[in-house]
Amino acid sequence: MTLAQHAFERLQGWPDLFAGPASCGTGRALCSVRDEIIHFHSDRDVDLHLTHRAIQRFQYDLGGSTAIRLVPGSRWVTVHLDCDADVDLLLSLVSIALKAHQSRATAGPPSGCNFHRVTVLPRATAGEA
Repeated sequence: MTLAQHAFERLQGWPDLFAGPASCGTGRALCSVRDEIIHFHSDRDVDLHLTHRAIQRFQYDLGGSTAIRLVPGSRWVTVHLDCDADVDLLLSLVSIALKAHQSRATAGPPSGCNFHRVTVLPRATAGEA
């Protein structure tokens, strides 16, 4: 079982999430009643839908993680799953995303995820030049 499959199975059991196709056309999504929360694009790469406010609040923490990729102006963050700790990080971020989306006054229009906008290099080569 891949790390993405493991994360999907764990999250699928959460009462606030239900499965469906990703609106970007690639992979599966887990959605709340208001918004798509997460897209599973591959065995290792997922996009998580945070609010603009949540990204601003955690920007330095997110930017400091080797598992996270931010795209300027996007309300989605890409999480690269290399180990079990990355899955745990993803689950924590999904909890933050659900709370952030529930506290918004209204659901906004769907915004495109980061699929094809982020290149994730394996950690072993990310720092090499």
